[in-house]
This record gives sequence, C-alpha cells and structure tokens, in this order.
Amino acid sequence: MKRYDLRHLHDDFYDRMVELIDKGLKVGEVGIFLFEVGDFSSIQKSADVIKAAGHDLMNSLKFNEVDWTIVVKKVDEETRKARAEEIEAARIEEEKRAAEAAAAAEEKAKAEAKAKEEAEKAAAKAKEEAEKAESGKEESAPADKSAAKNASAKKTAAKPAGKKTPASKTKAK
Repeated sequence: MKRYDLRHLHDDFYDRMVELIDKGLKVGEVGIFLFEVGDFSSIQKSADVIKAAGHDLMNSLKFNEVDWTIVVKKVDEETRKARAEEIEAARIEEEKRAAEAAAAAEEKAKAEAKAKEEAEKAAAKAKEEAEKAESGKEESAPADKSAAKNASAKKTAAKPAGKKTPASKTKAK
C-alpha cells in the first residue's frame, strides 16, 4: 500500500494520479491518494478518471474540511483492456441511442411543422371562403333591395289606375 499526497496540485491532479497508479503501484496493490477539494465536482471527476483508466475505486473518504482521500486498487492489463472495451462499447451504444433519439425528435419536429403548415393552410382557406361568402352577401343584399324596388314598381304599374276625379270646383255665389 502506498500513500500519495496530491494536495499541492490543487485541481490539476488527475493526470498525475493516473500516472502514479500506472507506474508506482504493482498489480493488485492499493494506493491512497490525498487531494484538495475545491468544489465537490473533483470527487466525481476523480472517480470517473479512475473508472476510465480501468482500475478499481475501492473507497472515497473525507479526510478533513478541505481534503479528500480515495483508495484505488491497480488491476492487470487484461482487466483494464476488457473494461476499456466495455466502456467504449457502452459509449458507442449511447451515441447510437442519442443519434436515434435526435433523428426521432427531428422527424417529430418535421411532422409537427407539416401539421402546423397544413392547419395554417386550412385556416387561410376557411378565412378566404368566409370572406367570399361575406362579400357575396354584401353584393346580393343591394341586388335584393333593387329587385324589391323593381318588384314594387312593377306591382304599382300593374294596378289599374283609379279614376281621376276632377278637383272639386267651388261654387261661386
């Protein structure tokens, strides 16, 4: 078991930690790495770096208020390669899923855009038909009024004229 103090590297200790695991530890040996925690993202990142390197993260402990300790076990090359292949396969599979999801989202967006365009066309057509119907009513309304006047004029013309009575003459006395 070896102990490494990486606090002096602050947030830049990841590469050095992997280098120390690869060169300073024997297969199956455990290394304890002490590093300074700025925000807690460095803890997760260190775990991700160890996983990507293919080694075993055995423990992660808070050392004091600002320092953190992780315990790593070095694994043999075969195990590292197998894990790296698994990680790569999982990454490729995730990229495929993401690409399929993006393609599905794009198709959905196209379908929604097409439906929206068709709805807008239908609305425009309905509006146009409504305007035609409205203008048709306005044109037929004056025609109906003039037709009604003509009809009433024809009716009065068709009536026989009544006898005209001469204006009454006043008798002079």
